[in-house]
Amino acid sequence: MKKIILAFCAAISASGLSMAAPQEPIYSVVEKEQKPYLTTLKDLVSIESGSRDREGLDKISQLIYNRLKALGGQVEFIEPDGSMYKMHDTPDKPGRMVKAEFKGTGTKKILLIAHMDTVYLKGMLAKQPFRVDGDRAYGLGISDDKQGIALILHTIDSLKKLKFNEYGKVTVLINGDEEISSPAARAYFSKLGAEHDVTFSCEASQVKSDRIALTTAGIAAVNLNITGKASHAGSAPELGRNALDELSFQIQQMRDLSDPKEGIKMNWTLATAGTNRNVIPSVAFATADVRVMKKEDFDVVEKQVRERAKTQQIPDAKVDVGFERRRPPLVTSPQSLQMAEYAKKVYAEIGRDLILGTVAAGGGTDAAFAALDTQNPVIESMGVQGFGAHSNDDEYILVSSITPRMYLLSRLIMDVSQGKVTGK
Repeated sequence: MKKIILAFCAAISASGLSMAAPQEPIYSVVEKEQKPYLTTLKDLVSIESGSRDREGLDKISQLIYNRLKALGGQVEFIEPDGSMYKMHDTPDKPGRMVKAEFKGTGTKKILLIAHMDTVYLKGMLAKQPFRVDGDRAYGLGISDDKQGIALILHTIDSLKKLKFNEYGKVTVLINGDEEISSPAARAYFSKLGAEHDVTFSCEASQVKSDRIALTTAGIAAVNLNITGKASHAGSAPELGRNALDELSFQIQQMRDLSDPKEGIKMNWTLATAGTNRNVIPSVAFATADVRVMKKEDFDVVEKQVRERAKTQQIPDAKVDVGFERRRPPLVTSPQSLQMAEYAKKVYAEIGRDLILGTVAAGGGTDAAFAALDTQNPVIESMGVQGFGAHSNDDEYILVSSITPRMYLLSRLIMDVSQGKVTGK
């Protein structure tokens, strides 16, 4: 029997899990938050808040403002201003941000971020209301990223119930334009990231892998606008300058700019041209999605695109190249890795193995903006486990992941505040 016990302990040790029990009363307090958390999530999901739905964004931001105010925060709305980074699809008036500050007795400054906007169109809620089915809670935007807002609200509520305020300041920033590459919020994220000792981004983790992310891809877009000359496609095509022909030529000569060894991906994804079937098109447009692992590679791709565009099939057509840096990459830093390894030990207290995502898997993140001007730890995917972001009809979170993730976030805030972990 003794040999069996020793073998079991060795197996647990080898798997990276700890035999330690969760700290009380922390675990009991966050466990009791699960039901209220789901109520909050229902309230959030029941407000449509697409990135271009300013009416819906105003409504949900007011709800978030009121909740943060009730928790004792100094709360304000932040409207888009002159620092906004304009892209070809940036709306005139993106959603406002909600910022709250909670002052404590200590010195450490902790930033918690999430976003309230979704990719969904207004009117879809009627057919897809919030519902719970077994271990799954469904709803539009529930994983991306309304679960993150609820997690922040109930983590702060848990800290209040624990009478814990040994941090210097906990700042909450809820973004209203994340799904359109944060044109208004990006500069503010970078500023706050540099001012805080650690940033926890509460985007969802994955159902298939209970992970936090330390690395994400950078995202850019190449926009090609071609101007030709219209003419009758039947009786006088030779008098025209076919913008669609030139666009096709440009796309073909730029189709080999991906570099898998460097993690560079460039793929043409959208194109439009012309006005009528019987008219030589005078305008054409295409956009390509670009992903990089190093921010320097933005310059590499842009230089290649601009150089290629100098070669034209129709010399007197106008070829205009635009290159948009939509999100920088988030790169694993030693400080973030140290914080993540500590988080893994905390998670093991409740018998769960936290996967440290040091390889980019999926899209970009606001956390990358927060990391731009600091070496302090920035951890992404602190939210609950979710699935089906942007899927229209299959987005859900795992109810069973709510308590573990709230325990993890609460413990990290407390331990950073008390100097038990710095990530420096």
